Amino acid sequence: MTLAEKILARASGKDRVVAGEFVVATVDLAMTHDIFAAQVFDHLVDAGITQVFDQEHTVVVMDHLVPPSTTAAAEQHKRIREHVAGFGIENFYEAGSGICHQLLPERGHVWPGMLVVGTDSHTTTHGALGAASTGIGTSEMSYALATGTLWFRVPETIRFDLEGSLDEHVSWKDVVLWIAGRFGSDVAQYRSIEFAGPSASQVSVSSRLTICNMAVEMGAKFGMFAPDQVTADYLANLQDSGVVQGWQQRYDEHRVEADADATYLEVHTVPLGEIGPQVALPHEVDHVVPVGEAIGTVIQQAFIGSCTNGRLEDLAAAAAVLKGRQVHPRVRLIVAPASRWVYQEALRQGIIQILADAGASVLPAGCGPCFGGHGGLLASGERCIGTHNRNFIGRMGSAAAEIFLASPETVAASAVAGHIADPRELAGESTPPAAPQRGTREEDIVHATSHQR
Repeated sequence: MTLAEKILARASGKDRVVAGEFVVATVDLAMTHDIFAAQVFDHLVDAGITQVFDQEHTVVVMDHLVPPSTTAAAEQHKRIREHVAGFGIENFYEAGSGICHQLLPERGHVWPGMLVVGTDSHTTTHGALGAASTGIGTSEMSYALATGTLWFRVPETIRFDLEGSLDEHVSWKDVVLWIAGRFGSDVAQYRSIEFAGPSASQVSVSSRLTICNMAVEMGAKFGMFAPDQVTADYLANLQDSGVVQGWQQRYDEHRVEADADATYLEVHTVPLGEIGPQVALPHEVDHVVPVGEAIGTVIQQAFIGSCTNGRLEDLAAAAAVLKGRQVHPRVRLIVAPASRWVYQEALRQGIIQILADAGASVLPAGCGPCFGGHGGLLASGERCIGTHNRNFIGRMGSAAAEIFLASPETVAASAVAGHIADPRELAGESTPPAAPQRGTREEDIVHATSHQR
């Protein structure tokens, strides 16, 4: 069996399941955040449900509307707090704690072999720790919280084998963008993705979170790395930090790996050494080109953060580019750490100081700019390059704005240059290059958006 098949077999009490089979599985962890939590708990109240299936494995996070920017958002938060108190939810993360997909692994809620559901499409993130993790709707979540079970169709699995090594200034965000651009946004529609191969051990948990986060942008039900020494070291560090206890026993009991004779729908090789910095052009995540094909496109905003790339190694990578440099006077650079811990650690290491000295505006930990909630909306005709996961029309404000997706290094280099830039070219320069004029008029964006995958 594949990773997904093994986890669903265990969760449904079966010795074996096969792709296409429908099962009723026991949920190991359920998460909901402030966009949907009020509605989820309203459903439970209306149905006469007074308690959730498992207090220890239910998590509620305030992360999207933080701090509230409207009266309606504040009222929604108030209602969620009332529900949390009424249901006695213990794992409740207040506004400012961080983004749900950062907090779940950071605070020790996710373990290998788990079946995880969340009311957010990017719940696939937690496959980084070898869990089968997926987004669901509010009605499904209400049912899961009431019963602790949910039905699933066992997905077929596609495997991407990582081979070789990344060049300098190329990140794992570039790799997942390259995969999306090469294979398309529907390659894994209701399928599971396994990221494997000889170079999988080179990928840190932070970068695995990035890759699995964007598995859903290819339609995936699950995106997973098999648990390995990298996973074990991460969990051991959580124990050393006092976050969890008994990690080794839990890891040994629940870790899973695909069988050598598992059946895959497709297997693809990802040649890491051939991949350079990538950019997703408006308005599709799979509309991806090498950064060289977008260089010179003038931007007004740059964003570093989100559940995709707001972690400590992401901020550090951006700071390495920005150190000693200034953000272009025509560009607004916005930084939103993925959690309070990330923020505090970045402060301790001097990363926040570097970002602030360069001219960045650093926001509280949360989702705000990524989904166009607040803290960085775009006006008509403006362009933003960001580290987030989606660049759909109207995602960050005006439907007449444009969003480009890239790695933290590429975003930082672009913020300095005033236009989309290759971080490899900026490396070693003492002063930022002058911005070319392409892209200063609305029709000039044709160069970037006319490329066909």
